[in-house]
Amino acid sequence: MSNDEIFAAAYREHYWAVSRYVARRLDGGTSEVEEVVAEVFTVAWRRRSDLPTPPLPWLYGVARNCLANAVRGHGRRRRLVDRLGHDETAHGRQIVHSPDTEPPGAWVHEALARLSPADQEVLRLTSWEELGVDEVAVALGCGSRAAAMRLHRARRRLRAEIDRMRTTVAPGAGAPRRDTPKEQGHG
Repeated sequence: MSNDEIFAAAYREHYWAVSRYVARRLDGGTSEVEEVVAEVFTVAWRRRSDLPTPPLPWLYGVARNCLANAVRGHGRRRRLVDRLGHDETAHGRQIVHSPDTEPPGAWVHEALARLSPADQEVLRLTSWEELGVDEVAVALGCGSRAAAMRLHRARRRLRAEIDRMRTTVAPGAGAPRRDTPKEQGHG
């Protein structure tokens, strides 16, 4: 199989997985997601002779770099717009959410958001992208043992964050509930 055919197969097989990966990490519109995904596959095309088997974890690693570039660019644009005085509040486009519009499971996203970007990424790769430790290692550009340790530490920090949140929310107010080991059938 030629490099072009390998790239075409990777594109067909993994386009939607890469798109979902990017969309879950960007709070922007469809056009921003499409731009980042296009950049990912542009890099893959240029490096088609280097595509590993399987290519998906490598594509996620490329997507991480493309997302970082996009986020930096967005921040520069936002700072420029703010300096020019054309922010959303100046144009009356301020959106105010009511307290009861919290989506289900928002506390999980809140706990995740309190973690470092590195912890968030390793947890997302295993949970959202359903990668194994070896594939996470490829996506993060590290060894399997380092990836396993990062995942272990990130899970531990997420659990601690959830426990912290539980102590600050009044009982019965939608606080996250953690089953005890006995309730889970372990004791």
